Amino acid sequence: MSHPQKPFPNLFFLAITGKDLSLWEKVLINLEPDLGKVVLQSEIYDFSSFTSYYAKEMGETLKKGFYFFERLREPEFLIDLKHTCYEIERELAEPSGNRTVNLDPGYIALSKIVLSTFKDFSHRVYIGKGVFAEVTLIFKGKSFTELPWTYPDYKQPQIIATFNKAREWYKNKLKGLQCL
Repeated sequence: MSHPQKPFPNLFFLAITGKDLSLWEKVLINLEPDLGKVVLQSEIYDFSSFTSYYAKEMGETLKKGFYFFERLREPEFLIDLKHTCYEIERELAEPSGNRTVNLDPGYIALSKIVLSTFKDFSHRVYIGKGVFAEVTLIFKGKSFTELPWTYPDYKQPQIIATFNKAREWYKNKLKGLQCL
C-alpha cells in the first residue's frame, strides 16, 4: 500500500521565444523574486527553423532559449508560474495585443521534464486554475529521451544535452539539501 508523501522540490526553467532579446532580461528579472537567479542557460537558437506556429502573431526569425533558476520549488508552483508568465506576456505585448515574447515554464524532476500549457490535449493532465501539464521528456538510462508528442526542438541533441546538464546541477543541489 502506498502512502501520501511530499515530493522533492523541482528545478524550474523557462523557455523564452521572441525576436527582441532585450525584453528577455526584463522577463528574467520579473521571475527572480520567486525563482532566484539564472544558474544555467542554453544557447539561443533559431526557433523559426522548427515551426511557423508563432509567425503570424510574433513575426519571422524567432529565437528561443532556456533558462534554469536556482530556487527549487514544489511541483504545484507550476500553476502559479504559468499565470505569472501569462501576465508578463500581456504586459510586454504590442498595443495590438500580439505578444512580443512567448513564455513556456516547466520543471525538471529526476525522472522527467514537465511543461505547462493552457491547452488541453490527450497527453496532458489538468493540474488546476486552467493549467495543464505534460511530461515531454523522460530520463532513461543516462539521458533524457523524447516521447511521441515531444516538440521538435526539445528532441535536438544540444537541447537534450542542456537538460542533462541542468538535471546534474539539480541532482547535486538535492544532495546538498539532503533530499537524496
